[in-house]
Amino acid sequence: MEPKRATVRDLRRQNRSALLSTLYLGGPLSRFELSRLTGLSAATVSKVTGEMVEERLLVEAGQVESDGGRPRVLLRVDPGYGTVVGVDVGETGVKVELFDLGMTRLATVDHPLSAGGSDPERVAELVAEGLRGVLAEAAVDEAAVLGVGVGVPGTVEHGPTPRVHAPTIGWNAVELEKLLRANGIGLPLYFDNGAKTQGVAEMWFGAGRGARHAVIALIGSGVGAAIITDGSTYRGSTSSAGEWGHTTISYGGRQCRCGALGCLEAYVGAAGILDRYRKARGGRAAPGDDERAALGALLQAAGKSRTADTVLEETVGYLGAGIANLINLFNPERIVLGGWAGLALGTELLPRIRAAAQTHALRHPHDQVAIELCELGPDAVAVGAATLPVAALLAQGN
Repeated sequence: MEPKRATVRDLRRQNRSALLSTLYLGGPLSRFELSRLTGLSAATVSKVTGEMVEERLLVEAGQVESDGGRPRVLLRVDPGYGTVVGVDVGETGVKVELFDLGMTRLATVDHPLSAGGSDPERVAELVAEGLRGVLAEAAVDEAAVLGVGVGVPGTVEHGPTPRVHAPTIGWNAVELEKLLRANGIGLPLYFDNGAKTQGVAEMWFGAGRGARHAVIALIGSGVGAAIITDGSTYRGSTSSAGEWGHTTISYGGRQCRCGALGCLEAYVGAAGILDRYRKARGGRAAPGDDERAALGALLQAAGKSRTADTVLEETVGYLGAGIANLINLFNPERIVLGGWAGLALGTELLPRIRAAAQTHALRHPHDQVAIELCELGPDAVAVGAATLPVAALLAQGN
């Protein structure tokens, strides 16, 4: 079968996509710089950017001096061209955020979930309610929204009908898109695993920026990762790659929420850490109304309680060993620790975590890697989810 020949329309879309992507991720830039970076001719760059300026997709952003000639006009993507929504469906709550195209946050709605309250129908209701809330708060018309990205705590099976598999919250092939449509959401919808959306956010705007090979780890109640190889997210054959939390760290060890024994998540996920602490205290849980408060209390007890110190030392060891596995398997330039629990642990214990990783990793790949904290904070999953409709805009070129 002969390969399909590119049409004039295909070529136009490719040119628009190349220029728009380069400007979005690297702008503002002059037309001269765009020609150099994309390999497109000066005439093509001038014609296509002229069209996008007329469409108000691009705007002028000042001037820069040129060598001996007139100053060059800088272009950038117009933040006001449209808005995007990012949704973080977590195990403890649903967060809905509205952004302009410059990823300036315009509005946020948070809905907490009670323990065991991740019923798919209820989650869909909260997403729809949150969407209405952010649009009302920012006084934005739905027609100005380019799309809604949703990050979920599980694997997304992409296809005509996306299905979410998240065994830790009891979801098996949940058709979340249908549930959202049933709640009146008619906007374009995009879905991905929350760790992967966080990965895109950190690669585009945060601690992963500039790296070609990286692992962006998400540590919350559960544990996941986005594996970036040569600038692209590695997905595997069915998009489930990156389930770092369900790699085995201890043969025959603690039971994980997924049902297996010895998973990394059972030792370094917030739920696993707090369960180990509770058992070490003879059944007394850490004080706090929720996991975040309880983990904060555990970290505050460091240096005051031998039990807390032991649990945290073990957690550092397990996390360091898990990071070493990433280093040995993927040889990344950078490993970024994110997620609310990852940030809490990393803020207090990062030097010790780095030392533990060094103990378990092969020397040469370890010496090439930097282990850093997420820069976008606990909103990284929602920011990354909002990049899903942005990525669609960049790929289509309009």
